[in-house]
Amino acid sequence: MSTGENDELSTSGDQAMKIQALRDMIMNAERTIQGAKSMLLQIEGKKKSGRPKKAEAGDEEGTVVQGTFDGQFMTGTDGKQYPVPANYASKSKLVEGDMLKLTITPDGSFIYKQIGPAERRHAIGIVTQDERGNYQIVADNQVYRILLASVTYFKLAPGDEVAILLPRDLDATFAVIENVLQKGALVPEEALAIAKNAVTANTAKMESWKESLKGEEPSRSPLADIAIGKEEPPRKDASGNLLDDWIRDMEDLEKETEEPEEKKKEVAA
Repeated sequence: MSTGENDELSTSGDQAMKIQALRDMIMNAERTIQGAKSMLLQIEGKKKSGRPKKAEAGDEEGTVVQGTFDGQFMTGTDGKQYPVPANYASKSKLVEGDMLKLTITPDGSFIYKQIGPAERRHAIGIVTQDERGNYQIVADNQVYRILLASVTYFKLAPGDEVAILLPRDLDATFAVIENVLQKGALVPEEALAIAKNAVTANTAKMESWKESLKGEEPSRSPLADIAIGKEEPPRKDASGNLLDDWIRDMEDLEKETEEPEEKKKEVAA
């Protein structure tokens, strides 16, 4: 089979997945709406009569909040965190940094829409599991978390080789599964060893960074050094401008400090 045919099959497969995901989202939304309407009719004691009138395009009822996706939640501009359904995040292939719009309808339903995709980069990784059974992806000597919905949807197992998406300009915590490249590319033990090596390398890097910070004194302004006697005041240069400017600044500070004291004395008198 030629490369072109493979590309066509891959493209058609991705398109079919997207279409199915959209169908699932529409069906879930319709079921939620119909269920809420039935409950409302029961509470009001009315019988269902006729098809409800469709809302006009552009109508938007409910509370709208915008925010940033962090891999599991949307952090809104109001400072609150809103849960993003794992199935939606997985099927929509949301990455950290994506901008979302959340509409909270009067019946309490959450409807998300991606309004500002973050720049993405592609990578290839290996599926692993830690000691607690959590699924992870090791790529570029980094360990990333993945949503359980992705594990279920792609039927992942330790040792599978996968194509992933990551935010281009962020140090991500979560990876997004784009596709499975090879099932069982490594045995689980090999995958676990790769994960441990990545963790060890990152730990060593952090320890090295901490050691490099030890012994470094925090930066301090020249005026602070002068105040504690560690540095001489600026010397007068040939034109005398530097020293004159420094003296004027100090005189202004003294005046600002002395003025409140003088006012206190006047009030006391």
